[in-house]
Amino acid sequence: MRRFILFPVFSAILLYPATVWLARAADLSPQEIIQKFAAREAEFRKARENYTYRQSVKMEELDGSGNVQGKWEIVSDITFGPNKQREEKVIYAPVNTLHLILTPQDEQDLRSVQPFVLTTEDVGKYDIQYDGKDKIDEIGCYKFSVKPKTMVKGERYFEGDIWVDDRDLQIVKTYGKGVGLLKKNEDNQFPRFETYREQIDGKYWFPTYTRANDTLHFKDSSQRIRMVVKYENYKRFGADTSITFGDEVPENKSQSPQK
Repeated sequence: MRRFILFPVFSAILLYPATVWLARAADLSPQEIIQKFAAREAEFRKARENYTYRQSVKMEELDGSGNVQGKWEIVSDITFGPNKQREEKVIYAPVNTLHLILTPQDEQDLRSVQPFVLTTEDVGKYDIQYDGKDKIDEIGCYKFSVKPKTMVKGERYFEGDIWVDDRDLQIVKTYGKGVGLLKKNEDNQFPRFETYREQIDGKYWFPTYTRANDTLHFKDSSQRIRMVVKYENYKRFGADTSITFGDEVPENKSQSPQK
């Protein structure tokens, strides 16, 4: 955000299949864990491309007492068009009353950094350090700290911590922020966020909830922001059933976004 905004789930505790990843921490080195979860993440990224879902974003500017001073909200359906190409259909976008300005970097973070996926293809771009074992909602995890090795102009990266399920070997939570190269004297600030995943199809963990509650420190002022992103109603393209989390936004509230 430029003096203005950013983006930042509850993980469902599901029973694990009896025959899954018998190798545990005592059997795998950190590098082997990284290789295995990166391969699983690559599978997940490909699988998620075949799902439609609803994405809702709500961002609020808060004063020193926590009162809302400005708000931006948008609800979109991520679907497939006639040629099976990805489409984003905005179904709800009330008037934007934020004083902050949403930048292209913020949009990149919303699309690819906050629902962070670390695949075999991308793992070489990051310095990944093993921090030991941890638990997320009683789910055993391997925790890693992640930061980009080098940054390329125009690209956005994740910097922070990730938690990898020690059975399914997939990311179940991320906590950090989006980073990237900025132009000289460009005063963009980006909030720290956490994203949770849930096991949607019995095989892969999908991002379902992102939240941020942070203060952005610009050169001449500071602004506290609060943000929630929900990914709901995942449905495999061509299937007849879906899994829904949270309340859907009524279709009759649709209106065009205003700038």
